[in-house]
Amino acid sequence: MSKREDYKRFIVFCLASLIILAQAAVFAYVWYDFYRIRIDEPFWRRGNWVLIAIYALINTMFSRLYGGLKVGYLKRIDVFYSLTLATICTNVVVYFQITLINRWFLEAKPMISMTVVQLLLIIIWIWGSRYIYSRLYRARKLLVIYGDRDPGDDLIHKMNSRRDKYDISGKVHIREGEERIHQMMKEYEGVIIWDLPSAVRNRYLKYCFAHSIRCYMSPKISDIILIGTDRIHLFDTPLLMSRNMGLSVEQRAAKRMLDILVSGLGLLILSPIMLIIALIVKLYDHGPVFYTQSRLTCDGKEFMIYKFRSMRVDSEKNGARLASKHDSRITPVGHVLRNLHLDELPQLFNVFKGDMSLVGPRPERTEIMQEYEKEIPEFYYRLKVKAGLTGYAQVYGKYNTTPYDKLKLDLFYIENYSFVLDIKLLFMTVKIFFQKEVSEGVDDKQKNALKDSTDERGKE
Repeated sequence: MSKREDYKRFIVFCLASLIILAQAAVFAYVWYDFYRIRIDEPFWRRGNWVLIAIYALINTMFSRLYGGLKVGYLKRIDVFYSLTLATICTNVVVYFQITLINRWFLEAKPMISMTVVQLLLIIIWIWGSRYIYSRLYRARKLLVIYGDRDPGDDLIHKMNSRRDKYDISGKVHIREGEERIHQMMKEYEGVIIWDLPSAVRNRYLKYCFAHSIRCYMSPKISDIILIGTDRIHLFDTPLLMSRNMGLSVEQRAAKRMLDILVSGLGLLILSPIMLIIALIVKLYDHGPVFYTQSRLTCDGKEFMIYKFRSMRVDSEKNGARLASKHDSRITPVGHVLRNLHLDELPQLFNVFKGDMSLVGPRPERTEIMQEYEKEIPEFYYRLKVKAGLTGYAQVYGKYNTTPYDKLKLDLFYIENYSFVLDIKLLFMTVKIFFQKEVSEGVDDKQKNALKDSTDERGKE
């Protein structure tokens, strides 16, 4: 199994290198054929090679950031979207780099033509690499081990959306006994440990580790808290230390500096767009341009959040509830604003004022927070840090992701916070702007994201 995994990684590396080299070759042709000869003081031979190598390096950085090189991991459309975004970002950066070399702007048409050619290469590469990968590696047969809470259709539906990668071939309840289940494991290529009590789960986890069995596991909140612990080696007995205080003072200071810089520049650059949106919202039904609402941030402090109004003026006359997939309260203008996430732009004022941060858990209103806490008492853990314009749950989840899963995603962010992670999440936010499923609402009959008659968690 180890050799198979090593071979798979080597194949993926070769396929990823192929598209990077192909795109660098296209850039090299455009550089030599057009830009180099128009620069007053062109590079010598090695200088040209360095520039091409820098292009490949920048392209690799953006491709890895957006996940475009994950052959066999993401769907074809996701790989195309990620590589397209990475290519555009790379070409914009390199165009300005060429501008600095020339000390003035050169014609951008060759770069645009180059981008089109590269997008065609990406399409060919995606289909070719996926064909090679699927021929070499079939979907992995998995066994689900579950307890009192059956994984049901939810897990199977999610996993079956990637039939090329996962094949849930069997399910077994823990009442069958560990010896019987250990025998069954030999017939599969991996197991899913689904929300078992901690003591039982840990025994299966240790067995999988001892026998090198691939294991997928839904983490509990306590597991996520442990991820952020520090290792202490002052004694001959290992200790894990969890501060449980949110961000340190130096982390908060660095985060605030980033918030002021980015939100200030954002307000300056986006002010013409925000003015146009304000006029459109006002002219549509002559109602208020902005929608304000009380939300919760760090330590449960309330603040007024700003948004461009996307619903009718009387949308909450029957009480507060989340927007649903086919919500009649949303105006036609509001649908466009929500799909493009433009209704969130006024929150840059909240960030600049210090009510929110650029990155953090999305702020909830008090009444919905109280509803969630009835089912999930730990939901207030999200208030360890300042609420954010975007966050871990927004990048890796969806609008209608269950509150329990959102809580776990937000805790992943809190327990793994770093300045670099904030930068990465800001770049990743660009990727989700045009993904419709990210902005889809909850089911039409729901007032919040809790699912009826469903216990969302097992025993800790």
